[in-house]
Amino acid sequence: MILSAGRVAEELLKAGEANCEDPLIIVPLPNVRELRDSGAASIDLRLGSWFVTLRNARMSHLEVDDQEPQMQLTKTHYVPFGHKYFLHPQGFVLGVTLEWVCLPKNLAAYVIGRSSWGRRGLVIATATGVHPGFRGCLTLEMRNLGEIPISIKPGMTICQLFFHQVQSTAGEGDRSMFLGRRRPTLGRVRCDQMAERLAR
Repeated sequence: MILSAGRVAEELLKAGEANCEDPLIIVPLPNVRELRDSGAASIDLRLGSWFVTLRNARMSHLEVDDQEPQMQLTKTHYVPFGHKYFLHPQGFVLGVTLEWVCLPKNLAAYVIGRSSWGRRGLVIATATGVHPGFRGCLTLEMRNLGEIPISIKPGMTICQLFFHQVQSTAGEGDRSMFLGRRRPTLGRVRCDQMAERLAR
Protein backbone atom coordinates (compact mmCIF):
# COMPACT_ATOMS: atom_id res chain seq x y z
CA MET A 1 0.00 0.00 0.00
CA ILE A 2 1.39 3.43 -0.98
CA LEU A 3 1.15 5.87 1.90
CA SER A 4 0.28 9.52 1.39
CA ALA A 5 3.21 11.80 2.14
CA GLY A 6 1.04 13.96 4.40
CA ARG A 7 0.13 10.95 6.51
CA VAL A 8 3.78 9.86 6.68
CA ALA A 9 4.77 13.37 7.82
CA GLU A 10 2.14 13.24 10.58
CA GLU A 11 3.39 9.84 11.70
CA LEU A 12 6.95 11.18 11.63
CA LEU A 13 5.99 13.99 14.01
CA LYS A 14 4.09 11.64 16.30
CA ALA A 15 7.06 9.28 16.44
CA GLY A 16 9.40 12.15 17.25
CA GLU A 17 7.15 13.43 20.03
CA ALA A 18 6.68 9.96 21.50
CA ASN A 19 10.41 9.12 21.30
CA CYS A 20 9.57 6.07 19.19
CA GLU A 21 12.35 3.44 19.16
CA ASP A 22 12.23 3.02 15.38
CA PRO A 23 10.98 6.27 13.79
CA LEU A 24 11.05 7.52 10.23
CA ILE A 25 13.68 10.27 10.08
CA ILE A 26 14.39 12.71 7.25
CA VAL A 27 17.03 15.38 7.90
CA PRO A 28 16.59 18.20 7.08
CA LEU A 29 12.90 17.72 7.84
CA PRO A 30 10.48 18.62 5.01
CA ASN A 31 7.92 21.38 5.54
CA VAL A 32 5.19 19.18 7.02
CA ARG A 33 2.37 21.74 6.86
CA GLU A 34 3.10 22.53 3.20
CA LEU A 35 3.32 18.82 2.43
CA ARG A 36 0.01 18.03 4.11
CA ASP A 37 -1.77 20.91 2.36
CA SER A 38 -0.46 19.88 -1.07
CA GLY A 39 -2.08 16.43 -0.92
CA ALA A 40 1.02 14.97 -2.58
CA ALA A 41 1.69 11.23 -2.46
CA SER A 42 5.47 11.72 -2.26
CA ILE A 43 8.10 13.73 -0.42
CA ASP A 44 10.51 15.80 -2.51
CA LEU A 45 14.23 15.34 -1.89
CA ARG A 46 17.00 17.79 -2.76
CA LEU A 47 20.34 17.41 -4.49
CA GLY A 48 23.43 17.27 -2.29
CA SER A 49 26.91 18.64 -3.02
CA TRP A 50 28.84 15.46 -3.91
CA PHE A 51 29.15 14.02 -7.42
CA VAL A 52 31.06 11.01 -8.76
CA THR A 53 32.08 10.41 -12.40
CA LEU A 54 33.94 7.55 -14.06
CA ARG A 55 37.52 8.18 -15.21
CA ASN A 56 36.85 7.41 -18.88
CA ALA A 57 40.38 8.17 -20.06
CA ARG A 58 41.92 5.56 -17.77
CA MET A 59 40.14 2.47 -19.06
CA SER A 60 39.27 0.84 -22.35
CA HIS A 61 36.11 -0.64 -20.86
CA LEU A 62 34.45 -1.13 -17.50
CA GLU A 63 34.70 -4.56 -15.88
CA VAL A 64 31.65 -4.70 -13.63
CA ASP A 65 33.09 -7.46 -11.42
CA ASP A 66 36.55 -5.88 -11.26
CA GLN A 67 38.18 -5.75 -7.83
CA GLU A 68 39.97 -2.47 -8.59
CA PRO A 69 39.34 0.11 -5.82
CA GLN A 70 36.59 2.61 -6.55
CA MET A 71 38.97 5.57 -6.17
CA GLN A 72 40.95 4.41 -9.23
CA LEU A 73 37.78 4.11 -11.34
CA THR A 74 36.05 7.31 -10.27
CA LYS A 75 36.60 10.99 -9.62
CA THR A 76 34.77 12.83 -6.82
CA HIS A 77 33.57 16.42 -7.23
CA TYR A 78 32.33 18.73 -4.47
CA VAL A 79 30.03 21.56 -5.58
CA PRO A 80 29.25 24.19 -2.89
CA PHE A 81 25.75 25.55 -2.42
CA GLY A 82 25.12 28.43 -4.81
CA HIS A 83 27.39 26.89 -7.50
CA LYS A 84 26.44 24.74 -10.51
CA TYR A 85 27.39 21.34 -11.88
CA PHE A 86 27.07 21.09 -15.67
CA LEU A 87 25.93 17.73 -16.99
CA HIS A 88 26.74 17.56 -20.70
CA PRO A 89 24.66 15.77 -23.36
CA GLN A 90 24.83 11.99 -22.89
CA GLY A 91 26.83 12.65 -19.71
CA PHE A 92 26.40 10.43 -16.66
CA VAL A 93 27.06 11.31 -13.02
CA LEU A 94 26.27 9.89 -9.61
CA GLY A 95 24.76 12.42 -7.25
CA VAL A 96 23.44 12.18 -3.73
CA THR A 97 20.45 13.52 -1.85
CA LEU A 98 20.91 16.37 0.58
CA GLU A 99 18.57 14.56 2.98
CA TRP A 100 19.71 11.82 5.32
CA VAL A 101 16.95 9.19 5.42
CA CYS A 102 16.36 6.59 8.15
CA LEU A 103 13.57 4.11 7.45
CA PRO A 104 11.97 2.07 10.24
CA LYS A 105 11.66 -1.69 9.84
CA ASN A 106 7.99 -1.44 8.82
CA LEU A 107 8.50 1.06 6.00
CA ALA A 108 10.07 0.72 2.54
CA ALA A 109 10.34 3.41 -0.13
CA TYR A 110 11.22 3.99 -3.74
CA VAL A 111 12.79 6.97 -5.49
CA ILE A 112 11.79 8.37 -8.87
CA GLY A 113 12.82 11.45 -10.82
CA ARG A 114 10.60 14.48 -11.15
CA SER A 115 8.82 14.98 -14.47
CA SER A 116 9.88 18.64 -14.54
CA TRP A 117 13.49 17.43 -14.86
CA GLY A 118 12.61 14.62 -17.27
CA ARG A 119 11.03 17.13 -19.67
CA ARG A 120 14.35 18.93 -19.80
CA GLY A 121 16.25 15.75 -20.64
CA LEU A 122 17.53 14.85 -17.17
CA VAL A 123 16.74 11.26 -16.27
CA ILE A 124 17.24 10.09 -12.71
CA ALA A 125 17.44 6.32 -12.68
CA THR A 126 18.13 5.11 -9.18
CA ALA A 127 18.33 1.71 -7.63
CA THR A 128 14.77 2.60 -6.80
CA GLY A 129 14.05 0.30 -3.88
CA VAL A 130 14.93 1.62 -0.42
CA HIS A 131 14.78 -1.27 2.03
CA PRO A 132 13.37 -1.12 5.56
CA GLY A 133 16.08 -0.13 8.03
CA PHE A 134 18.08 1.88 5.45
CA ARG A 135 20.11 4.76 6.86
CA GLY A 136 22.03 7.26 4.77
CA CYS A 137 21.86 9.63 1.83
CA LEU A 138 20.45 8.16 -1.39
CA THR A 139 22.67 7.84 -4.46
CA LEU A 140 21.10 9.15 -7.67
CA GLU A 141 22.15 8.00 -11.15
CA MET A 142 21.70 11.01 -13.45
CA ARG A 143 22.00 11.18 -17.22
CA ASN A 144 21.44 14.04 -19.65
CA LEU A 145 19.49 12.67 -22.61
CA GLY A 146 19.07 16.13 -24.12
CA GLU A 147 21.17 17.98 -26.68
CA ILE A 148 22.45 20.85 -24.54
CA PRO A 149 24.20 20.91 -21.14
CA ILE A 150 21.99 21.06 -18.05
CA SER A 151 23.06 23.00 -14.97
CA ILE A 152 22.07 21.45 -11.66
CA LYS A 153 22.66 23.07 -8.28
CA PRO A 154 22.94 21.54 -4.82
CA GLY A 155 19.80 22.27 -2.83
CA MET A 156 17.46 22.02 -5.83
CA THR A 157 14.51 19.62 -5.62
CA ILE A 158 15.68 16.68 -7.72
CA CYS A 159 13.58 13.56 -7.00
CA GLN A 160 10.68 12.24 -4.95
CA LEU A 161 10.31 9.51 -2.37
CA PHE A 162 7.22 7.27 -2.15
CA PHE A 163 6.59 5.07 0.92
CA HIS A 164 5.15 1.57 1.36
CA GLN A 165 4.21 -0.13 4.58
CA VAL A 166 5.73 -3.57 5.03
CA GLN A 167 5.24 -6.22 7.67
CA SER A 168 7.80 -5.57 10.39
CA THR A 169 10.28 -8.35 11.13
CA ALA A 170 12.52 -9.05 14.07
CA GLY A 171 15.61 -8.76 11.87
CA GLU A 172 18.08 -5.90 11.71
CA GLY A 173 16.70 -4.47 8.48
CA ASP A 174 18.82 -3.41 5.52
CA ARG A 175 22.47 -4.52 5.76
CA SER A 176 23.68 -3.44 2.33
CA MET A 177 27.07 -1.92 1.54
CA PHE A 178 25.38 1.46 1.04
CA LEU A 179 24.26 1.97 4.64
CA GLY A 180 25.44 5.17 6.29
CA ARG A 181 26.81 6.79 3.11
CA ARG A 182 26.94 10.57 2.78
CA ARG A 183 28.55 10.58 -0.67
CA PRO A 184 27.59 8.75 -3.86
CA THR A 185 29.39 5.46 -4.32
CA LEU A 186 29.92 3.11 -7.26
CA GLY A 187 29.55 -0.05 -5.20
CA ARG A 188 30.70 -3.49 -6.29
CA VAL A 189 29.19 -6.00 -8.68
CA ARG A 190 30.20 -9.57 -7.87
CA CYS A 191 29.47 -12.91 -9.44
CA ASP A 192 27.43 -15.10 -7.13
CA GLN A 193 28.00 -18.85 -6.76
CA MET A 194 25.65 -19.72 -9.62
CA ALA A 195 27.43 -17.34 -12.03
CA GLU A 196 30.81 -18.81 -11.02
CA ARG A 197 29.54 -22.35 -11.66
CA LEU A 198 28.17 -21.35 -15.06
CA ALA A 199 31.57 -19.84 -15.99
CA ARG A 200 33.39 -23.15 -15.37
